[in-house]
Amino acid sequence: MQATGKVGLFGAAGAAGQVIAAALAAAGRDYRVVGRSREALEAAFGRDPHAEIVTWNPDDPASIRAAAQGLQTVVYLVGVPYDQFAAHPPLMERTLAGVTAAGVERFILIGTVYPYGRARGNPVSESHPREPHTFKGRMRLAQENLVLAAHGRDGLSTLVLRLPDFYGPGIERSLLNGVFEGAAHGKRAQLIGPVDVPHEFIYLPDAGPVVEKLTRTPQAYGRWWHLAGAGTITQREVAREAYALAGREPKLMVAGKTLLRVLGLFNPLMRELVEMNYLMTEPVVLDDSALTALIGPIERTSYAEGIRHAFEAARAAAAASARANPTAANAA
Repeated sequence: MQATGKVGLFGAAGAAGQVIAAALAAAGRDYRVVGRSREALEAAFGRDPHAEIVTWNPDDPASIRAAAQGLQTVVYLVGVPYDQFAAHPPLMERTLAGVTAAGVERFILIGTVYPYGRARGNPVSESHPREPHTFKGRMRLAQENLVLAAHGRDGLSTLVLRLPDFYGPGIERSLLNGVFEGAAHGKRAQLIGPVDVPHEFIYLPDAGPVVEKLTRTPQAYGRWWHLAGAGTITQREVAREAYALAGREPKLMVAGKTLLRVLGLFNPLMRELVEMNYLMTEPVVLDDSALTALIGPIERTSYAEGIRHAFEAARAAAAASARANPTAANAA
């Protein structure tokens, strides 16, 4: 491994950007956070002296280049609305052109299991065919292919780091977030079913130190890697543990594929979830032995500890909300 220059987190304000930023700060490294909204970036990173805040317009090539100027590594975390996945490839094309023009040397895409399609058998190693049968999988595959094709071009090295579904304290866009909020508020948790199939989740803060290490590991570039969670667990088991921490019995409301179809008649997001529901019935479980062989042992938070941290964060948020709005809390 070698020392490296400044890292830029593009699409930094989300949960993954915040855990990677925390790992960079913990390593004493300055970094740049890039996003559309200065307000969101200030809220997330304004108190960190290591953070430089830059806004961009990802539709404007000049803005992309300016946001990347002076960086050695870009970590790409840019999301699009779930019903606008067709935007992923052209957005990546513009970004790669901009970062290359700015002289960036390394580019990391934080990816998903979508490009694999259905698992031929678990756990899945990096040699598994990428054969997506869904529109979202095809868009993510096209995005990945652009990144990998850019490797070795104009001085740029690239890699893709694939993560499973994630969870953690205060992470609203997690499949499991409803469990922690339900347990903290003593209400029914809303989940996407089925809930009794073993599924892999990564405790997202565990990803931060791995990404930080990859920014200074030149030999990692030119391919994709897997970062796995702490084994598998069912959503019902997560609920059982979270509600037990609250001293309550689990209360669940589960939406399976049929209900998602019905809800999708009225809610575009629910309609988009139907296509990817195969991952709930046929999960993809990642094998990251190749990555551990490259960078050494990876610290993984156990499900028991991760569930406790996530529940405690949800309980603290519920208590703060009750203090801020006691009338609503009493009515509930």
